[in-house]
Amino acid sequence: MLRRRECVMGEGRRATYTTKQLADLAQVSPRTLRYYDQRGLLVPRRGAAGYRVYGAAEVKRLQHILLLRSCGMSLDAIARVLDGAPCDLAAVLADHLGALRRQSAQVERSIAIVQKAIAGLKEFETMSDTQKFEQLKQRSVEQFEAEYGAEARERYGEDVIDAANDRFLDLSQEEWDEKETLEQRIKDELPRVMATGDPASEDARALAALHARWIQMHWPAGSYTPEAHRTLAQGYTADPRFTAYYDGAAGEGATAFLAVVIEACI
Repeated sequence: MLRRRECVMGEGRRATYTTKQLADLAQVSPRTLRYYDQRGLLVPRRGAAGYRVYGAAEVKRLQHILLLRSCGMSLDAIARVLDGAPCDLAAVLADHLGALRRQSAQVERSIAIVQKAIAGLKEFETMSDTQKFEQLKQRSVEQFEAEYGAEARERYGEDVIDAANDRFLDLSQEEWDEKETLEQRIKDELPRVMATGDPASEDARALAALHARWIQMHWPAGSYTPEAHRTLAQGYTADPRFTAYYDGAAGEGATAFLAVVIEACI
């Protein structure tokens, strides 16, 4: 941040500064000012000899840049703020604070999960294979609840999610292994079927059947219907988490293609 006395004096006299003078005043390096110039973030005027010259407007803009940087905002975000509509720094910082609080809450949830995992490691090592399997299922449910539980319960209702969790916890070792195998087969088959470009082929129908079986292993018994499956698939492309999951496993466009396959074959 600019030193208060010198800043006020400079603005009062409408002084101009060379790069070094402003760097000393702002307690940043001249390289930083040159970098801001290269990025178009803080562009000075040019003197007769081609030297950078900073006036009162640039001093004030630098104050804003340093303030926003001290609050953790990126240079790209700062540029959008300062070059956009008339800048309301208080509103900008309030929005940024809200984002930081949301990030903090997510980090706190992740920390709690990791701390619990660390605390349970010793106990886990002494468990039997059956106990380890039950613990694995329980942790999977807890992770789902931590990341998606509130949203899922609002969308589908408490009873549906509770029943789905119970269904998951009741999986046998054989059913768990089948679930894992199905998931991997879907990831393996999706890019191969997508390469054919035919969402209604026999291979596409086989892929849709694999996905249907996999979905049924997550949903409460008796709740699966083709219509519900198609409705779920229609939401895949609207949710970046699903897009990241399927596109990450099978390539860009895989999520959209899978949704078309399910619509055509289920």
